Amino acid sequence: MRTKNRILLAAVPFALTGVILAGCTAVAADLESGTATTQTASVQDVDASLTAEQVLDENADATTVTADEAETGSETTISLAGESATVDGDGATVDGNTVTIAAAGTYRVSGALAGSIVVAAPDDAVVALILDGVDIANTDGAAIAITGADDVAIVLADGSENGLSDADSYADDAEVNAALYSDADLTISGSGALTVTGNGNDGITSKDDLTILAGTIVVTAADDGLRGKDSLTLAGGTVTVDAGGDGLSSDQDADETQGYIWISGGDLDVTSAGDGLAAATDVVLTGGDVTIESGGGSTANRGADVSAKGVKGGVYVVLEGATVSVDAADDAVHSNGAVHINDGAIMLASGDDGVHADTALAIDGGSLTVAKSYEGLESTDISIAGGTIDVTASDDGLNASSGSGESMQDSGEMITISGGDTTVHAGGDGFDSNGSAEMTGGSLTIWGPTNDGNGAIDVNGSFDVSGGTLLAAGSAGMAVAPSTDSAQGWVFATTDGDAGSTVEILADGQVVGEYVADTSFATVVYSGAGIVAGSTYEVTVDGVSTTVTAGEGGASGMGPGQGGQQGGGMPGGTRPGQSEDDGS
Repeated sequence: MRTKNRILLAAVPFALTGVILAGCTAVAADLESGTATTQTASVQDVDASLTAEQVLDENADATTVTADEAETGSETTISLAGESATVDGDGATVDGNTVTIAAAGTYRVSGALAGSIVVAAPDDAVVALILDGVDIANTDGAAIAITGADDVAIVLADGSENGLSDADSYADDAEVNAALYSDADLTISGSGALTVTGNGNDGITSKDDLTILAGTIVVTAADDGLRGKDSLTLAGGTVTVDAGGDGLSSDQDADETQGYIWISGGDLDVTSAGDGLAAATDVVLTGGDVTIESGGGSTANRGADVSAKGVKGGVYVVLEGATVSVDAADDAVHSNGAVHINDGAIMLASGDDGVHADTALAIDGGSLTVAKSYEGLESTDISIAGGTIDVTASDDGLNASSGSGESMQDSGEMITISGGDTTVHAGGDGFDSNGSAEMTGGSLTIWGPTNDGNGAIDVNGSFDVSGGTLLAAGSAGMAVAPSTDSAQGWVFATTDGDAGSTVEILADGQVVGEYVADTSFATVVYSGAGIVAGSTYEVTVDGVSTTVTAGEGGASGMGPGQGGQQGGGMPGGTRPGQSEDDGS
């Protein structure tokens, strides 16, 4: 059973036990006050192999309510008229420009109001609001404020266009602080449209569960676009969010079974100054089409005190079936615990890491492309068992690092390749483990680097190869080969070529491996079925042959001790927009 420990610690000795360090310090900016808040990530036991179903099973179920569940035999009609309204039916009253609903039931609302609707029903009441062509603008507060009820359903009537907007600002201690605010569980459905403008703070906020089942919803907000404190679920509809803070947020950190985001369907398009999706615990994507631009995108210059990640989970991020496109100034996908990718089509561009997990990253399915990044895939433990992965990084492509700093010794990190088809294009180390690595299956192709300060392979400990197909073509200055006692043989050749060159590995005149280079190189490492230590092979580049003996050449087994760290791939380096001590 999963445990999510939320004890904040100043420092914890590192050990590769599936527990993340407490030394990952996050600095989050308050977009309204301009101040920065420093938080230390909690220690968490995680299992990167957990599926979406398993993660969700350990979370509290989100509450979903429909209009049919409202306790009424008839429908009350509320007609809005400028600065007043009329009511036909029971349960609602009008006082000036404020309509108050005080009882369970179904209420159909239409018209325009310069004021607000307040739901102040008993704590066990189920209320349904059918918005049938409303335009509510309140310059003094929320357009709709739900301060009392158990569950509330907002239904967007067929063919209706609805709009909500609120005040330009709220007091710092204001409880009601969104254009559409709810203290109760809130579900939005229906085939109509809703445009929400959160001028003073959030667009739509529920202090309990927020669920969207259907509708065409456009939210513009000064701070967070959609916020479900206990959980936020998107199961359908077309949702567009433009937020000055986070796009979608679930921030309940007092209960480990809450504070999660689950997207199972619908179309979501988020533009955010802060994080695109931010959850205190888990982000789970099992369906839908998700597009995110955070912090101005991967080419933007972000401040060191602002988090602008695409998808961020405090414990788990599971991508299992959704179509995801992220362009982020910060990490495109980030978890303080574990990331599991096992289905879906994922396209990422990042100003920092493509995918980052403090403890463990597991990929066993789906299609993952990191088109732009500083470091492509980074975690203490990286496991690839399936899927199609293509990573482009200006620094390290795959980086197994705990963030504990540089070391010439094996510090316990691990990269395991047992399946899948992985291609890396790296400006720094292509395949970098501060600990060890093993390959038992799949294919791994590494192009780069071209500078002699990095290597296509950089492993501080052992790199054992017992299966699969490996090609690594890069510079010569820090070239590393697999361990000499690997069960599967390998060859190392000092030979150069350019982008577009044809690289062939021949055994007894027969081609056993053929590649077209996408960058210049000075060394080639190859391992595949049939390569036997001690036997001779030919490595040809554009027809020019080099004879090599399998198991000889390169720095075998132990890397040159320049392994990347979570603060930057080169010794002493720092990430774009990150201070030396900011590992978040």
